[in-house]
Amino acid sequence: MQRHFDEQILELLQRLVIMGRTAEAMVRAAVRMLVDRSDAPGAEVDAKEREVNDLQMEIDDRAVKLTALQQPVAADVRTLFMASRIASELERIGDQAVNIRQNAGFLLQAPPLKPLVDLPLMAEIAEGMVRDALESLVRRDCDLARRVMEDEKRVDALKDQIFRELLTYMMADPATIQRALALILISRNLERVGDHATNIAEEVIFLVKGRDVRHGHDAEAAGEAKDA
Repeated sequence: MQRHFDEQILELLQRLVIMGRTAEAMVRAAVRMLVDRSDAPGAEVDAKEREVNDLQMEIDDRAVKLTALQQPVAADVRTLFMASRIASELERIGDQAVNIRQNAGFLLQAPPLKPLVDLPLMAEIAEGMVRDALESLVRRDCDLARRVMEDEKRVDALKDQIFRELLTYMMADPATIQRALALILISRNLERVGDHATNIAEEVIFLVKGRDVRHGHDAEAAGEAKDA
């Protein structure tokens, strides 16, 4: 019985990884619309959104049934609970990709405001965070999960840099305001992708170590232990 249960949990985690890769691909396709100035990748975003939503419902359903029917021990309960929470984070990443697609579609209707440099870099880092967060789950690698959390600072810094640059465009020429605001919104969507990847990394650390590192809690606890 235990072996069969372990196999079911493994299958659940495999579905979670598939969901994560699909959500990451959505972000990549949405940003490609902007970089390539083509609406073609938008169809991929829409198709994969349905896949992500279906996978979330499947994962939640599996987790509930395994919890109800198998009476798992504490460590397995934590895994099942974590799977549902990560699925929710991945679904929200998919939502951010849809938002990027919508703003990119608006930008395609007007001439480019400026060469895109920081935004594609920001997207690359955010996508890498999602990928590494999932890899940390598969490998139960807390060091990799912590690197994801560190990368959040790079994404935040790029968002602030993009905002400052676009603000100068809006101040210099009111005709650029709508396009600049659309780019700012995309940068915020990418920041949220990074936030969700960070949340997944925190869930991995909780799964492996049983330690809550949200809101700097782990750092505070380490400081208290050192002072003691």
